[in-house]
Amino acid sequence: MKNLIDILDLSTEEIEELIQKANDIIAHPEAYREKCRYKKMATLFFEPSTRTRLSFEAAMYELGGQVLGFSEAQSSSVAKGESVSDTIRVVSGYADIIVMRHPKEGAPMVATNVSYVPVVNAGDGGHNHPTQTLTDLLTIAREKGRFDNLTIGFCGDLKFGRTVHSLISAMARYPGVKFVLVSPQELKLPSYIKKEVLKKQGIPYVQTTDLESVMADLDILYMTRVQRERFFNEEDYLRLKDMYILTPDKLANAKEDLSILHPLPRVNEIATSIDDDPRACYFKQAVYGKYIRMALILKLLEVD
Repeated sequence: MKNLIDILDLSTEEIEELIQKANDIIAHPEAYREKCRYKKMATLFFEPSTRTRLSFEAAMYELGGQVLGFSEAQSSSVAKGESVSDTIRVVSGYADIIVMRHPKEGAPMVATNVSYVPVVNAGDGGHNHPTQTLTDLLTIAREKGRFDNLTIGFCGDLKFGRTVHSLISAMARYPGVKFVLVSPQELKLPSYIKKEVLKKQGIPYVQTTDLESVMADLDILYMTRVQRERFFNEEDYLRLKDMYILTPDKLANAKEDLSILHPLPRVNEIATSIDDDPRACYFKQAVYGKYIRMALILKLLEVD
């Protein structure tokens, strides 16, 4: 039985296969409407989510399946002190696939040890978010037509941004990729990712605090919000939250075919005046999330 806990659980060939399947679903949605009839997905969200949870639920409904679950820990038996392992063991007897988000790093991996059905990590703390990465990869494939020879800028919270960590790991496998890391000193990319992914594989990267100085080099700009929920004190959050706000004037030197991505939710790090710029891809990106999750559900449930 296959689970998806980390984006590196999937080979580049498997990612390519999922992207092809998602593109086919986009082109022929009617062909997939009954594929998961009588199948049930449990969404166990121990941490708040809007897009990820709803896109998984929409994905399952559009495949003809059903959904059960909870959207916050307080509405589950965890509030009574039940362990994650016990919750998973029980729920895996009710559903064919489990989608789980948890504030603790590694919790979905623990779930795989006791689950009778495939487990998908829908985000674990500041660690990993593989299905957002699949969403990002589908967006890049559709916008750029390739994964190689791209310069990708990540801007904002690179320390706690699990979407950033997962996408760097995924894109590091393709030739000719360069990374530009834009963040305040306090929110720099963790040194273990630089060491284990970038330095180990000899991938060129630049670190800077100045977004405008590198804008002209970028093929993709991946904006992130500074995440209030990951901070230990409000003062640090308030000091850093507005450090990078993407406005039209900051795009003056950007490439005509720049793709601006954001995993959402946006707070104020991208001005709404950019939403109508043809380079803004973040709302399309959110829709692509549903299709790639449909493809993933089919793969993990081994539905042809």
